[in-house]
Amino acid sequence: MRFLFLMFFSIFANAADTSVSNMQLYGVLTLLPPLMAIILAFITREVILSLFIGVFTGTFLLAFANFYTANIVNDTYTFTYNNPSFMDWVNLFLASFSNIVKHLLDAMIDSDDAGVILQVFCIGGVVALITKMGGINAVALALTRFVKGPVSAQVSTWLIGLCIFFDDYANSLTVGPIMRPIADKFKISREKLSFILDSTAAPVAGIAIISTWIGIEVGLIKTAYSLVGISDVNAFGVFMQTIPYRFYNIFMLIFVVLTAIQQREFGSMYIAEKNARAGIVSEAALDVGAELERELKPNDGVEHKISDALIPILTLIITALASFYFSGLNAIIDDPDKADILSKIEENYLSFYAIRTTLGEANSSLALFQAALFASVVAVILGLVRKKINHKEAVETWLHGWKSMIFTIAMLLFAWSLAAIVKELGTHKYIVQLLSGSTPHVLLPSLIFLIGSAMSFAIGTSYGTMGILMPLAIPLAHAVGLEAGMSGNELHEYMVINISCVLTGAIFGNHCSPIADTVILSAMSAKCELSAHVKTQMPYALLVCAISVVFGYIPVSLGLNVYLTIILGVVMMSLALRLIGKKVE
Repeated sequence: MRFLFLMFFSIFANAADTSVSNMQLYGVLTLLPPLMAIILAFITREVILSLFIGVFTGTFLLAFANFYTANIVNDTYTFTYNNPSFMDWVNLFLASFSNIVKHLLDAMIDSDDAGVILQVFCIGGVVALITKMGGINAVALALTRFVKGPVSAQVSTWLIGLCIFFDDYANSLTVGPIMRPIADKFKISREKLSFILDSTAAPVAGIAIISTWIGIEVGLIKTAYSLVGISDVNAFGVFMQTIPYRFYNIFMLIFVVLTAIQQREFGSMYIAEKNARAGIVSEAALDVGAELERELKPNDGVEHKISDALIPILTLIITALASFYFSGLNAIIDDPDKADILSKIEENYLSFYAIRTTLGEANSSLALFQAALFASVVAVILGLVRKKINHKEAVETWLHGWKSMIFTIAMLLFAWSLAAIVKELGTHKYIVQLLSGSTPHVLLPSLIFLIGSAMSFAIGTSYGTMGILMPLAIPLAHAVGLEAGMSGNELHEYMVINISCVLTGAIFGNHCSPIADTVILSAMSAKCELSAHVKTQMPYALLVCAISVVFGYIPVSLGLNVYLTIILGVVMMSLALRLIGKKVE
């Protein structure tokens, strides 16, 4: 009974924030849980099992910390080992397992995470319905009239991705099913398709002035400035000033087009594209969703119309934007501290300021869930009215769409759990402590970019990385700038550069991590095996990262004009493709 009591107690007990003591106790071992998950994912190609082992490693370390007594003197911890008994070790393993359940439950009951789960399920249902009605086939057939080969197919995917700029989840989940038949027709590999999806999701949403990201980014900027005694900063203005310095975002968006136009690839992507052009598709790509596609094949004799896809998808997009607006507006109305903001919105509810502010304050997961649910209803009604499906088929097809997302949801749950665990372990604090220190002001932006990248890679979330690093980076940049003799506009611009490094580093790290939510969703949407997506995308992300640092952040830190830096970076990417890329015939 004692064991059972301890097990259930560990599930429901609310532990205090011990991330600092855990970081000092374990040091480099705080990196073990994410590294275990990432390395095993590459070796075994079983992502869920790898994530489970990573989560268990984290819960084991958290439970093992109870075998030590922590004493703090002058902000430094010393630890005394308590020589546990055999029964204590048994309890340790029970607590480790039960804490896995606790973190999974926490992820499911969190309102934001629950909203993401429901929106993913419902968008899967919408895609299934329009596929069953023949809408996807009709769109693919229509696009083939304009798309004449692999180059235009890739550029078209990129352009559609840019159009859905307001949310990275909606981007990946919507563009993938539309463009997958086109990619298959023109023999573009699933790996390249998932790369394009991933590279036009977070990078464009992160710099869009109307998106679900901007509220988080502007809020973090404002809060961090207050830490250095600047309370009257125009946070949105600072956000706008960071856009030219978002080198990784800008370069990655351009890099996608360069690879398409030059028809050059390198690394594992070259092999995948070469095989795809030769008609060789990996068994993994064929297996992903193959059974589901057979179930969603349109009924014989059904006329395929573009409107069967466009009406539900446009409903999804328009309803999502409306939901973002009213969700954000209600949040502002309910917050008495934002009375001034509300009064400015009331002057013109459709002004750019009103739209930008409300979208920034919106609960994006809830808004997208509402939009996807409404789009599902519209798709069902459309199918019934046009007699493409009957009532029973409509429900079964919608649930088949949910079924297609089960694997993705399982990965997201474990990825979120792992992110929560490494935060509790203090992994992020260890990374900051390891990589920060006495740094020349010229190298600080690059260092912050690399810290953000490492942190995002380890914890698998851009939002989490921004939230953790921004309050550290801005005071650090302010102090280093003052020490270097900066003041006024020069100091302000230096801080803007460092802020952009936080925001872009978080995205680069995410692009390389197999436990990142957007990576998982992009692979799923392209029906590409996750390990294959990460393996082919990582070299591209690393190249763009290197160019962002060497030809971006270091030159602007030395005083080079930012726009000349962008031109220099684009030229270097083009040259790099010429030198190391191979022509895909």
